Amino acid sequence: MKKYDYLIVGAGIFGSVFAYEAKKRGKKVLVIDKRNHIGGNMYTKNDEGIDVHVYGAHIFHTSNEVVWNYINQFTKFNNYINSPIANYKNTIYNLPFNMNTFNKLWGVVTPQEAMEKIRLQQLENYKENPKNLEEQAINLVGPEIYEKLIKGYTEKQWGMSCKDLPAFIIKRLPVRFTYDNNYFNDTYQGIPVEGYTKIFEKLLEGIDVWLECDYLKDRAYYDSLATKVLYTGPLDAFYEFRYGVLEYRSLRFEHERLDIENYQGNAVVNYTEREVPYTRIIEHKHFNFAKTKHTVITREYPDTYEAGKEMYYPINDDKNNEIYKQYKELAKEETTYLFGGRLAEYKYYDMHAVILSALSLVKNEFSDES
Repeated sequence: MKKYDYLIVGAGIFGSVFAYEAKKRGKKVLVIDKRNHIGGNMYTKNDEGIDVHVYGAHIFHTSNEVVWNYINQFTKFNNYINSPIANYKNTIYNLPFNMNTFNKLWGVVTPQEAMEKIRLQQLENYKENPKNLEEQAINLVGPEIYEKLIKGYTEKQWGMSCKDLPAFIIKRLPVRFTYDNNYFNDTYQGIPVEGYTKIFEKLLEGIDVWLECDYLKDRAYYDSLATKVLYTGPLDAFYEFRYGVLEYRSLRFEHERLDIENYQGNAVVNYTEREVPYTRIIEHKHFNFAKTKHTVITREYPDTYEAGKEMYYPINDDKNNEIYKQYKELAKEETTYLFGGRLAEYKYYDMHAVILSALSLVKNEFSDES
């Protein structure tokens, strides 16, 4: 007899939602994770009143009422609206590109004036069948926005010249002809008032959780504990890299505690010039409107992925997608293993989409019991 019905590898949002739903249906569940904490990349750590997003900014947003109602079972959200700004050589621009941005760039006031300015720049520089990201971006918004707000940031993010990046990476760029700095258009948006970690504590309440456990290093033992396994780690590693290694970009974070009340006046400031090595600075207290005498900032540096670093952004080019497709075909044949989440699906996921995906798996897995 197995001790558990389900072993869940990974205490991030996908695994934790599935664990909660399985327990609710009377299943005995064990959750393990390589890290020394639950919550995956959504993990927050409280620093005397400031919830620090340890693995980068996580802003919850969705237009799906089912997902919103679901997550609100576990926490209350504040009314934070994401309104990032861009710093290009000490000049500040609003993001996403909107009338405030265009007024700062060109002094235009009306949407018609802004549209005409962009149209003329596009016409003067348009390239049929753009060969790279640079040509594609200039086709979409013209050279001035590209040079100041896209080029440097993108080259830092990917670690290479925009002229060497494929055009498909930027299929479109959000351009708004309104004076609206709200980055997301979703119906619901906010930050958990107690931080994200509290959500995971509630999701995993009453469930056995083992931390600092490396599933792939002792797979036979962990498999012996449960009838079925939900694996949320990298799919290529699960299959011992049979078809090759799936590529990622990584990130490196520098956290700093400062004895001042307000460092930059905004939660998110992007640095879009190539010469500044980090892509953005996060000031965490602005996420939860903390009234503290100190502040905590995080500089975010894009990084080349190598073994031992965190996997953040899948490189979904043709080569990697083809490799992933082969692993996915193997996964489809499994009967005792389930797979899900951004690493197992080699997909960049927003939080609300991960929850929806986990609930979909729950529905499929327990359809006979409903």
